[in-house]
Amino acid sequence: MDRAFFFGYGSLVNRATHAYSDAHRASAKGWRRAWRHSKLRPVSFLTAVPCTDSEIDGLIAHVPGDDWAALDARERAYARVPAEDMVAHPLPEPPGSIAIYAIPDGHHSDPSDENPILLSYLDVVIQGFLREFGEAGAARFFETTTGWDAPVLDDRARPVYPRHQSLTAGERDYVNRQLAALGARIICER
Repeated sequence: MDRAFFFGYGSLVNRATHAYSDAHRASAKGWRRAWRHSKLRPVSFLTAVPCTDSEIDGLIAHVPGDDWAALDARERAYARVPAEDMVAHPLPEPPGSIAIYAIPDGHHSDPSDENPILLSYLDVVIQGFLREFGEAGAARFFETTTGWDAPVLDDRARPVYPRHQSLTAGERDYVNRQLAALGARIICER
């Protein structure tokens, strides 16, 4: 049986948020990330958006048992898009399939105060990029992601994101500096 893999470009880059042991650094050409809102979730989150001039870093991981059901449930607001020809990876044999999850066109909108980015979610994403790709890779994350005009809800004291992680002081400082450099609008807990 051909092995199925997925390309994670957000929280799935943080290995502490999942148990996918067969995971490898990778990149996907023809995509960028965007902060978007979907009526399927109360907050904004990352999606992959086709973009011929962009390339994003992430991880590919084997889908356990080559059964997409559990991963599809975790990624319920997204559609699974074939991406075999777009993903560069270190595997010696090409996987049977590689998919990337993206919110379908027409099913997402701009973030707003009613559906902000959760800082606890962004923290998890950046912690993963710092650990996998270092500060240069985390900087590429910020550069290859759009939608930074979205409000960011500071929920660090009481994290809303279900897979939140504890950050080191250095990781928190890095996130704070990047958001300040972007001029991000931070809103207080609701």
